[in-house]
Amino acid sequence: MTPRITVLLADDQRLVRAGFRSIIDDEDDIEVVGEASDGDEAYALARELRPDVVLMDIRMPNTDGLAATRRIVADELLSDVKVVILTTFDVDDYVYGTLRAGASGFLVKDTDPAELLHAIRVCARGDALIAPAVTRRLIAEFAGRVTQPDLSPRLQALTSREQEVMRLVGAGLTNDEIAQRLVLSPSTAKTHVSRIMNKLGARDRSQLVILGYESGMITPGQARPAGPAPADR
Repeated sequence: MTPRITVLLADDQRLVRAGFRSIIDDEDDIEVVGEASDGDEAYALARELRPDVVLMDIRMPNTDGLAATRRIVADELLSDVKVVILTTFDVDDYVYGTLRAGASGFLVKDTDPAELLHAIRVCARGDALIAPAVTRRLIAEFAGRVTQPDLSPRLQALTSREQEVMRLVGAGLTNDEIAQRLVLSPSTAKTHVSRIMNKLGARDRSQLVILGYESGMITPGQARPAGPAPADR
């Protein structure tokens, strides 16, 4: 029997949490294991319960969702815990802030229940999800506004094939699409992506795209590359 995906709800409004719980409780493969009303409680329960996914509101009393997300991401004991931000504020700087903080997904609260459940499943298996309205234009726009440590040494550690894979990730291609483009097996493409994230210290694909833009490896408006990629060094 496949283990159920465990979810922690973090929102200061009890009615909102009840609504999310109602949606999730109807699913056979997902269950709510805890509820938090602020960021401090969310972090404490994340350490206690080790959920697969935390559904995190941004605006909460005391410690907000961004700060709580940063604490969860920075905690080595919670390396397998994924955070999906749910908020009423579909504002560019909020979105970019959550992604830089290490969130694996961002959705507005009026999203369809099916999309919410999809986000939980996608992030639980280690992928990243951003609401369709949030495009790479957002990341490209905000990447130039922050000061990022020099990534040159780590970027130089990437093979030519890994650099090509990183650009394809930045162009929005999935592992299967990358495999097709580079004439690889899907498992090999996934391995390349995992190695790139390890070398650059990225938590997931969202952070990998951000690092690509902030380092200059991926540029705004960059088209999807065509043709075969060079062989591994």
